Amino acid sequence: MKGVLFLCRANACRSQMAEGLARSFLPISVDVFSAGSRPGAVDPRAIEALAEIGIDISHQRSKSTDETPADRVDLVITLCSEAEEDCPVFPGAGAAERLYWPLEDPAAGCGAHEEVMGVFREVRDELARRIESLTAGLAR
Repeated sequence: MKGVLFLCRANACRSQMAEGLARSFLPISVDVFSAGSRPGAVDPRAIEALAEIGIDISHQRSKSTDETPADRVDLVITLCSEAEEDCPVFPGAGAAERLYWPLEDPAAGCGAHEEVMGVFREVRDELARRIESLTAGLAR
């Protein structure tokens, strides 16, 4: 694998956490990107959720799919759980393998900070499991 791109709508939570986790778990030879169709700003709770497990994504920023070099991506993973028509696409990766990991948007959580952080942690942990599986597949 030469590169993986994680997509979600705002590139604020799920794809940002996935980028940070993948940079920690995948070999350094694999390029890791994240992007969104309507990028906003990285959610501070995503930064907090990864800091809890020793991963610093405070330097990351939300990016548009236009900023991702298509020639360096051979795996595109879409993370939206929303309707498919609302999920971003990456038109430049015609030959890239595509995976769909529909995960809840933790930013949509309601309640006290600790309750919402519980949703961020659940999404973080599920992303970690799935990305570790990718890593195991590369070792074969």
